[in-house]
Amino acid sequence: MSTRSARIRAELGHPVIDADAHINEFYPGFLDYIEKVGGGDFARRYREGFLQSGTGGGHRGGDFSGWVDQSWEERRRWRTRRPAWWGIPTRNLQDAGTALLPGLLYERMPELGWDYTIVYGGLGLFLPIELAEETRRITVRALNGLQADMYAEYADRICPVAAIPMYTPGEAIDELDHAVGQLGHKVVMIPSGVPRPIPGLHEKAPEAFPDAHWMDHYGVDSEHDYDPFWQRCVELGVAVTTHTGTLPTIPWSGRSISSYSYNHVGNHAMHQAHLAKSLVMGGVTRRFPDLHFALLEGGMGWGFQQFAEIISLWEKRRLAGLEATNPAHLDRRGYTQLVERYAGRWIEGRVAEFEKSLENFHTVSVPEEDLDEWAAMEIERAEDFVDRYVARLFFGCEADDRANALAFSPKLSPFQVRFNAIFGSDIGHFDVPDMREVLEEAYELREEELIDAEDFRDFVFANAVRLHGGMNPKFFEGTAVENEAAQVLAAT
Repeated sequence: MSTRSARIRAELGHPVIDADAHINEFYPGFLDYIEKVGGGDFARRYREGFLQSGTGGGHRGGDFSGWVDQSWEERRRWRTRRPAWWGIPTRNLQDAGTALLPGLLYERMPELGWDYTIVYGGLGLFLPIELAEETRRITVRALNGLQADMYAEYADRICPVAAIPMYTPGEAIDELDHAVGQLGHKVVMIPSGVPRPIPGLHEKAPEAFPDAHWMDHYGVDSEHDYDPFWQRCVELGVAVTTHTGTLPTIPWSGRSISSYSYNHVGNHAMHQAHLAKSLVMGGVTRRFPDLHFALLEGGMGWGFQQFAEIISLWEKRRLAGLEATNPAHLDRRGYTQLVERYAGRWIEGRVAEFEKSLENFHTVSVPEEDLDEWAAMEIERAEDFVDRYVARLFFGCEADDRANALAFSPKLSPFQVRFNAIFGSDIGHFDVPDMREVLEEAYELREEELIDAEDFRDFVFANAVRLHGGMNPKFFEGTAVENEAAQVLAAT
């Protein structure tokens, strides 16, 4: 039976690319690859942990906080963040199987209404931020090997994603080279940040980590110089896509002990917002003008707001703007006279005390080298932010988010820009009760005239081509969208 999504696709006149589908890894195969990469002894230990916790990561390193086994008293005492639960399709058997089996996904794509899909695995969201290095290195490499092999025969329509850990640039480059150079992956995913101990606190109470931590987002104030990794991505022709789940051991967005839903609201947007401003304000997007970044599943609303805010803040906090608040410019005598005139009884007999307070309050010394917090961006005029921000960043959006229309609302944005919003179905998660209705839901923006036909084409097709094909012109060769993608790239 033809679905409405299929009928919409038939009338579009262009392909549909799902740039962010989710699949559940085939665990028996994953455990086999664990043994292949890590050896029998490690595989045995990991398998035991996997069967116990469902992740193999234990209480601290994986997506398992101990919440399930704790009493409410213990949860309150430790403020144990409630983890995700009942998060994948079950009642809809076809959808449950589609999220697991690439052959079934391939078979169903016509009824879902899309021509090509890029699939992100659930394990790939947290294995790269596993705290134990040995476990992290082995499991990530095993996962990437499994995905490359399991999806190879479906490459004309389905593209798996390699997970890349980012604790150090060296580790990241090692896994990048292995995934792309040896396994043949075309898409890579990094976590939006990695948790690191706070040194002073860690010296006194190492057990406080990871509950007490700071997040390294690879740009501003990063512990490492990640430029070699960004450069390697450019050399290999891969865009940097980023995704992070809602992990209970790292309480980024809310710390409710009773409601996963509370913890989930705003979670993805917050991750991506921190990463975006770190990359932009840290000068990464300036130093690597040919590198594309895709910030997935957070939507468009946060990016629209952040772009406007960062411009406004720059205007006021750049060197020229700081002159408005430079203490050296304060006419202290004139300021005191205003106070004497308008403060009335509150200043009687206290003028000298007030003048003394001005010396402390308005003479904060800032070394000249610390004044310019925007230096890494090398911004000369506000319009430069279009190149640093809009041209480099792509925003992953789900079908049910009406804020997607903001990407195509130039009258509302600074400099009348259009953002690079890309369609991601998020199938395989609780967000999608029926996979057949995803494209139908995305098309509602077009039906309600919030976006036009060109906007919708960019959203569900052309922007994804520019994201990946702009890094690697051969990305779509041999795929079901090869010819149409070539036309987009030729016109870009």
